[in-house]
Amino acid sequence: MASIKKLLEIRKVIKSRKPHFIRRDTNRKKRLDKNWRKPTGIHSKLRGRFSGRAKRVSRGYRSPAEVRGLHKSGLEQHIISSPMEFESLDAKKTGLIISAAVGDRKRVIILKKAKELGFEVLNIKNPDDYVRNVENNINLRKKSKSEKTVKVKEEKKEKAAVKAEEEKKKEEATKEEAEKEEKDKLLTKREI
Repeated sequence: MASIKKLLEIRKVIKSRKPHFIRRDTNRKKRLDKNWRKPTGIHSKLRGRFSGRAKRVSRGYRSPAEVRGLHKSGLEQHIISSPMEFESLDAKKTGLIISAAVGDRKRVIILKKAKELGFEVLNIKNPDDYVRNVENNINLRKKSKSEKTVKVKEEKKEKAAVKAEEEKKKEEATKEEAEKEEKDKLLTKREI
């Protein structure tokens, strides 16, 4: 393990000295991506390694083979998107990275299972605090949702009560009109 720590330190030094490898003429031509492409032209100064030009990609900038692809803590990185993926992993060698596409509830489940099995989560600093905050937010959302549903139900009841009153008033008005018409008919019959 000590040798891996030394190699990780060496890798850190190498990576600090490593330049940004960009494609030739990206500063001149807007259409070119900055992603590295090997220079192939006959007159290319970059291919000829002329002084004052950008650095070329070479194996001298590589990290040591034993620590290549490892996290800075010395663990292998493994991206997880469901709690079912823990089966084939070793807790001592692998560190977990929870996928960004995973939602809060599933992320909490994954964090709890990782804690049970002894895995280290690399992309969340304090998993316990994170779980606590997410559960509080979920509970707040549930409360606000239940309050909203209660308010909606009360509003519906009030609207229904208002409609019922309006219908009663209309029925009373129609009854009064019918009674007036009957009285008018009776009065007109007597006059004849």
